[in-house]
Amino acid sequence: MPDRPLSRRVWLGASSAFLATHWTEILAAQAHAHEAMRSAGPAALSTLDVKEAKEIEAIAGQIIPSDGSPGAREAGVIYFIDRALGTFDEDKRAIYRRGLEETQSKRVELFPDSKSIAALRPEEQVRLLQAIEKTEFFELVRTHSILGFFGHPSYGGNRDLAGWKLIGFEDRFQFEPPFGYYDDSAHREREP
Repeated sequence: MPDRPLSRRVWLGASSAFLATHWTEILAAQAHAHEAMRSAGPAALSTLDVKEAKEIEAIAGQIIPSDGSPGAREAGVIYFIDRALGTFDEDKRAIYRRGLEETQSKRVELFPDSKSIAALRPEEQVRLLQAIEKTEFFELVRTHSILGFFGHPSYGGNRDLAGWKLIGFEDRFQFEPPFGYYDDSAHREREP
């Protein structure tokens, strides 16, 4: 592509093409998330098995730790990751499976007597994550952890609005004037 900036027309065309090809998956993910939110029972895993979930939750728990405020565990980030891998990021399952296997190998190399990532002490978990931080797997878990922590709770994470409370976001779903300086009455008086 030439060195010129991406035009709005090209961006809109590419976005429209993406939506057109992935529309059913996006709707399915949204429907699944909303149905899960309506169910009275506790969140359940649908893609990951319990052992995988425990290991990935330990990794996410170090990415967004519980240090005086809720972290990834308390916000239920693992349920967002599970739903992502079963819906809109289904194609990323192989990265998780392969990455988890490689991370387990690295864990055994660094801590030969250890049984699992979740069983490592926090400082050992940090050391393990530092050893894998340049991998595609770690980058994906990090991205999913952040999305799950700050995303809308209907997508499986951000339990009890933990992420939103941390940054002071108010879930009001409305806007109140003035929306910007152009709506300000002083500005309107200056217009010809």
